[in-house]
Amino acid sequence: MPPNAPLQSFEGIIHVHHSATATFYSPSELCGVGGLHCERIRSSPSFQGVPRRDTVFVELDATKPGLPGMVIARVLLFFSITYRRVDYSCALVNWFLRDDDVADEDTGMWTVRLEKDRWKQPVFEVINVDSIVRGAHLLPIFGTQRVPERFLFHEALDRYKSFFVNHFVDHHVHELITG
Repeated sequence: MPPNAPLQSFEGIIHVHHSATATFYSPSELCGVGGLHCERIRSSPSFQGVPRRDTVFVELDATKPGLPGMVIARVLLFFSITYRRVDYSCALVNWFLRDDDVADEDTGMWTVRLEKDRWKQPVFEVINVDSIVRGAHLLPIFGTQRVPERFLFHEALDRYKSFFVNHFVDHHVHELITG
């Protein structure tokens, strides 16, 4: 649909899902069929008593290898609709944008921060789930302040300003980011 086209009315059923499965090719995967690997991505209002909103790699440009061709997003909601007999699987996300065009010199990891609008509010967007490559692991950049004693781990993405994209979490992510 062109950017200035009028929005169409939707009066159908919206199905909410609390997880999705990402299946991706990993050349070094010794198990599985031909290097295929599968993982579950969660976006649940209550997972073992606390909200869980996983972060993911979203492909923007398949011609650019590694992280330059992707962006990080936090999945707030998975949903699906049927519109004019076509099924659409979507995700509502917040974007995490890279701080620099190169990885951090000391750690070798990319740094990202939550994208905010001019009113300092997070930017939301609906994307097609087919653009999700796989789950991402972000590490808060703690700085010099101590972590409060009663800090709740599920609040980290909202409490810290910037994060390292952890490509040491497993060999699949390392291959994905380093190309």
